[in-house]
Amino acid sequence: MLITRRVFLKNGALALVATTAIPSFLTRTVWGVETGGSRRKRLVVLFQRGAADGLNIVVPHGEAAYYAMRPSIAIPRPNRGQESAIDLDGFFGLHPSLASFKPLWEQKHLAIVHAAGSPDSTRSHFDAQDYMESGTPGVKSTEDGWLNRAVRKPEPDASPFRAISMGGTLPRALAGTAPAVAIGNINEFGVGGRGPAAAPLSNTFEAMYSQSVDTVLHGTGRETFEAVKMLKAADPARYTPARGASYPRGRFGESLRQLAQLIKADLGVEVAFADIGGWDQHVNEGAVQGQLANVLREFSQSIAAFWTDLGDLGEDTVLVTMSEFGRTARENGNRGTDHGHANVMFVVGGPVRGGRVYGRWPGLDQSQLYEGRDLALTTDFRRVLGEGVSRHLGNKDLTTVFPGFENDPRRFLRLLG
Repeated sequence: MLITRRVFLKNGALALVATTAIPSFLTRTVWGVETGGSRRKRLVVLFQRGAADGLNIVVPHGEAAYYAMRPSIAIPRPNRGQESAIDLDGFFGLHPSLASFKPLWEQKHLAIVHAAGSPDSTRSHFDAQDYMESGTPGVKSTEDGWLNRAVRKPEPDASPFRAISMGGTLPRALAGTAPAVAIGNINEFGVGGRGPAAAPLSNTFEAMYSQSVDTVLHGTGRETFEAVKMLKAADPARYTPARGASYPRGRFGESLRQLAQLIKADLGVEVAFADIGGWDQHVNEGAVQGQLANVLREFSQSIAAFWTDLGDLGEDTVLVTMSEFGRTARENGNRGTDHGHANVMFVVGGPVRGGRVYGRWPGLDQSQLYEGRDLALTTDFRRVLGEGVSRHLGNKDLTTVFPGFENDPRRFLRLLG
């Protein structure tokens, strides 16, 4: 197919003719079809809403106190059959429902940061999520989100897909002055532009353009908008993931499947956000089977499928997981866990120095617990995210991204190569 210098629409068809230049993000997109895409760096943030139980997700099976405090929900030590922790380094192990992560660990594309999270002491889901998404723990007056600030620097002819959320509304993390778009379901956007289903996408982009002072969007904005629609008209319903990428059914798996599709279409995605609920398990949390096991299976299989689906694009992608806080070290009287403090973060990607558990382990003896009940925090989540923003995205202005936090690169965990 011969690609020429201008894209415009005529009677609902994408035509290619030679004359003037088009916005560079559309040029990159069109030529990306032929060249296999650009080397754009991407940061994907996944939020586990509800406070995940990091101690049963990445199990400190070498810690005797862990088993003493969780008589009915502890994950058995490795090498005791299939229903046991998957050993990582002789001390830590994965919950057996995270079996999809083991190949990533062995290939050194998966790193783990334990005893990580927000230093704020709140056990309110709402406040803790707000603090982590604003990037300013303990400060309620912050208006924008850290992920929006990470891409605030203007980029010539920036793609409308530069900052996206896979959900019906923009999350707190993407609130701010940098343009960002929420994508509930690309199949419902009427991509390709026919019929009433096209309205949601049209309204989203028209709203963005109406707020823009960019002459490209106000001058040739209509053509740009229509071109974006048509460039996405590869018929999303017919998208087939890469061989070996098996997404589980459910909203989270579908969100990552569609995110992979948008990235592979070379639409200029730089940062993306998605979330998954179901982690607030005060009652009958379960051990190797049960509520936690079920959501972990969906969580890990979706991420593993996403990684496989990206193929070579994974080399320029970093994915980070986070949750508002952890759970109590001890199980409660309902065979569940209550709101705690420190947690675990996963980091996946091509530049990741994986196959290691990072951070200082504080221990679970009574004297080592935070407020006598929780895993103590030794790594601020902003240290992990800051390394991704600075070393991967190339935004060195971390005082703007995380105001009030000293994020000296010399103190990074060196998760990224």
